[in-house]
Amino acid sequence: MTEVVDLISYPVKGCAGTSMSDAPLTPAGLAHDRSFMVISEDGVYRTQRRHPRLALIRPAVSADGTRLTLDSADSAGRYGTVRLEVTTSAPRRDVDLFGATFQGIDQGDDVAAWLSEFLGAPSRLVRVPPEHDRVADGLTSGPSGYADSCAVHLLSRSSLRLLNRRMAERGAPPLPMSRFRPNIVVDSRPGNGNGPDHGDDGDWAAVPHTEDRTRRLTIGGAELGYAKLAVRCAVVLVDQESGARQRREPLRTLADYRRAPSGGVVFGAKFAVVRPGKLSVGDEVVVEEWGDAEL
Repeated sequence: MTEVVDLISYPVKGCAGTSMSDAPLTPAGLAHDRSFMVISEDGVYRTQRRHPRLALIRPAVSADGTRLTLDSADSAGRYGTVRLEVTTSAPRRDVDLFGATFQGIDQGDDVAAWLSEFLGAPSRLVRVPPEHDRVADGLTSGPSGYADSCAVHLLSRSSLRLLNRRMAERGAPPLPMSRFRPNIVVDSRPGNGNGPDHGDDGDWAAVPHTEDRTRRLTIGGAELGYAKLAVRCAVVLVDQESGARQRREPLRTLADYRRAPSGGVVFGAKFAVVRPGKLSVGDEVVVEEWGDAEL
């Protein structure tokens, strides 16, 4: 069968993720996912596209979301840790996310100073307000925090294995799953007797990019609806361990076989939350409805 093999939440947009054995799935995605965002002083979002050092910031948020810790993975050890009590009562401010205006709750001067020094650019941290009403588009629409688009990004290990095989043919080293920053990683359960590129409806994730054709998924008591393919940008060039930007891969290889009709390259799929619930590593991922592949 196909099962969940990893769950990753990214509390601060653009920063490192936290791998979990289980997590609540809310209407806006995994609990606390992209509920905070680093912005410039004039409110424009910051991401690894321009600030790859964001990858070196390791956030940890308490289960109730009231406390946030940012720890630096900087090799020089110059920045240490900043801790804050999360506020939802501070004044709202306008924030710009891909040209659209939303609201954010500023989290204060201490964390702003820490981020500004670490990134080398004046920065502030905002939180999604409780009244946030953003709805991401797609075949299935749904609420979303500060994610690039939809609430959940799902990727199969077989898709990554295929990419790494194609990159090896170019002499390029393999990439870890972290380079693509998914929320849910799925794989065919080992020992089911199928090869890496063969499967059936039960172990559908054994076949690379089968996530493209799923339309309704159930995981435990939760349900996801397919929204769109995940269009990849320069963030996949950033080594998530070092914060260093690579020159070409994996975009060069993906362009050979994963180019969308729109011209971008795609890898993985985005989903909206149809029914919230609890997700756990080891949960079976059942496809309730299939559709046609867009590539």
